[in-house]
Amino acid sequence: MIPGHAHPDELLLDEPTRRLCAAITGGALTPVRLAVIAPGGHGKTALLDLLAATGSARRYRPGTAEGPLLLVDDAHLLSDNDFAELADYAADARACLVVAARPRPRPAALTALLGRLRGQVVLRPFDLTRTQSCLRALAGDPAAAPLVLAQTGGVPGWVHRVAPHLPHPPGTDHLPPAAVEEFRLDVERLPADQVTALLAAEVNADATALAGLLDRTPTEAAALVDQARATGLLAPDGTLLPLAAAALRVLVPADRRADVHDRLAAARLGRTGPTREFATALLAAEASSPAAGAVYAAAAAEAEPALAVRLHAAAEHAGHPVDEVGRAEAEALSGDLDAALRRADALVAAGEHRAARVAAAALAYRGQPARSAELYQWAGSGPFAAIGLAAAGRLDDARAAVSAPAGNEPPTLFATAMSLAARGVLDSVSGRAAALSTVVRAAEVLAPVGRHVLIPDSPAALGAILAVHSGELGIAEPLLARALDAGTGGDLLRPRHALLAAWVAMVRGDTPRDDPAAVAGTARRTPRDRLFEVGLAVGTARRAGDLAALRGIWEQAYEAVVRHEVDLFTLLPLGEFAVAAARLGDRERFAPHLDRAWALLRDLGDPPAWASVLHWHCLHAEITAEITTAEAPEVTARRHATAVAHAEALAGAAEAGLFHAALADAARCWLDIAGGSEVDAERVEKAARGLHTAGLRWDGARLAGQAAIRTTDRKRMLGLLDCARALRGSAATRSEGAAPDPSGMARLSDRELQVAELVLVGLTYKQVGDRLFISAKTVEHHMARMRSRLGATSRGDLLAQLRTLLGERIAG
Repeated sequence: MIPGHAHPDELLLDEPTRRLCAAITGGALTPVRLAVIAPGGHGKTALLDLLAATGSARRYRPGTAEGPLLLVDDAHLLSDNDFAELADYAADARACLVVAARPRPRPAALTALLGRLRGQVVLRPFDLTRTQSCLRALAGDPAAAPLVLAQTGGVPGWVHRVAPHLPHPPGTDHLPPAAVEEFRLDVERLPADQVTALLAAEVNADATALAGLLDRTPTEAAALVDQARATGLLAPDGTLLPLAAAALRVLVPADRRADVHDRLAAARLGRTGPTREFATALLAAEASSPAAGAVYAAAAAEAEPALAVRLHAAAEHAGHPVDEVGRAEAEALSGDLDAALRRADALVAAGEHRAARVAAAALAYRGQPARSAELYQWAGSGPFAAIGLAAAGRLDDARAAVSAPAGNEPPTLFATAMSLAARGVLDSVSGRAAALSTVVRAAEVLAPVGRHVLIPDSPAALGAILAVHSGELGIAEPLLARALDAGTGGDLLRPRHALLAAWVAMVRGDTPRDDPAAVAGTARRTPRDRLFEVGLAVGTARRAGDLAALRGIWEQAYEAVVRHEVDLFTLLPLGEFAVAAARLGDRERFAPHLDRAWALLRDLGDPPAWASVLHWHCLHAEITAEITTAEAPEVTARRHATAVAHAEALAGAAEAGLFHAALADAARCWLDIAGGSEVDAERVEKAARGLHTAGLRWDGARLAGQAAIRTTDRKRMLGLLDCARALRGSAATRSEGAAPDPSGMARLSDRELQVAELVLVGLTYKQVGDRLFISAKTVEHHMARMRSRLGATSRGDLLAQLRTLLGERIAG
């Protein structure tokens, strides 16, 4: 404020304008010849009041154009005689004059008068800080500033007028009725045509539409829009301020609003082009006339799913016929699978084949691929049926479905992509080498047209799952990244793509680049997503050796398995659950689901592309159970025999590719380790590096680490530990003078790293000493030095820091 003043009108003005007022009243600026052009509510009158409060200025009244400083308000409303008098006054170059007016209307005489002035005062809307300050000064609630700013557009006069009606209950997105009532007189003063212009602006109707509505020329309609904008009730972009919209709803008779909206909607239906934006504005204005219903129905076909659901409901409310299949599809794409299934099922009962496709897609997300495939078969959607039937183990039916005639369906990109995806899945079961390439090409074809299509699964997701099963992680990552960028499948498939991207990182042994929850945003999780989400948590906890986290998530894992039918594309989480169940001693509950997976694979002919990874996980489940569970010798023998069977199955698939050969080599090494045989260090290192090359970095490091702690040969043990470190990404040795390691690894010597790794895999100080040929006391001394160097506050803190520094525990 100007020093020494506390005039309330100052609250409307920003600091530069207040300084200008001070310069004028203090005589520092002369002669004063300024224009103040701004819409209503921006503080023109407040500025003139502030100048008049000094006593050295006078307000203009007709016949009184005199004085040291003449202040003219609402100049846009003056008569020709007034302008003539003011022109005579302004002819004296020494005369001081401040003219305030709205931008429209702009009489020619006003334009001429403004041409005699030398500058313009700019009155700006409030920002959030000024809104808070204004509310605080007027005893309003500053916490309501964001709401007030959004509703008023920061128009200073409107902020002043609503301030007395605050505070307002938190969490609301509208102003109290008393605040809206403040604007009754403003609305009632407006000419009828300006009210119509504001009602047209409420639904974003342009000047052309307004001209048709009022039977005016486009030029006359544009002038009306300009005059409406000059009221201050419109934002600079021509949209109606939320406060003004609320006032019009309350203060303009409902039948008049409905008539304007209905005529605008009818006019819009007679034009070509998109209707989504207009329909959205009608929806916000709560229009419910028959013509509005027709606009809603037309716009629903082009809107994104969430909006389409609202438009379908609004069309129904307005009494317009609704495309019920399109409505069910929009519900499914927006994530409301229950509503989509209810609506689609009723339509299927009436013989509607299009609705069957909606229900089939929803069932696939709900974890029922077999029933989904049957519905797709009935609806004549061969590729979708083939993918689902293959996933359910019905290979012959799947081949028949993919070979069925396509009828009159045009060869669109969408149809081509899904046909390629189906053939790629079937090729993967048949062992054809080009299967992954076919599915990847399907994803590429679908990308340009797949944003808002309802599909049971995306080629990108199928390709990524197949790539993980094939050891082609380098293909899975960009495939999923492109699907996320292209928005394939919309928000419904975004969580799946994000979870699979995180899964690829976990299998590789990396931390996911992005948090899947953050990437997926607010999209709803389906039972299928939940299965992979919990599987990701289980796999991460297992690789970190975090038994507490594993126990904490286990019941959720079991629930996710129970809710989802076992199919070909859920073998990855099933494999993780198999190992976790063995670690937690809960294999019996999980066994029926694993039996179903093996039966499914047998029905498909045990294809290596899908069976090898599950054999790998189940091999580790048997070894884990054998190590962690004290059982009778005959039970242990059975477990070992089962592990041997899995290793033999992997050996039988070794010729399917380098990845399968790497799993087979590693499996033989694991059998030696678990059976207590003498460790062949060279063979283990080769197998571990083979896993690393295939993308299984964590598995490779774990194999080398476990072999290291089970050999009594010191040289071989150190070599395997170095191999484990290298495969895990840490340097095997550190040369003197190397660049400092910000992680803290450089603070530990090679010997301390060796001690730390052996302690972390569960060995006692005596066992560590025996392995390194040092005393237990020396091991204790090394641990104390590491605790000091790392600043650990306790032994638990030290172990936690060592796990972080060394990466995942080599013991798993």
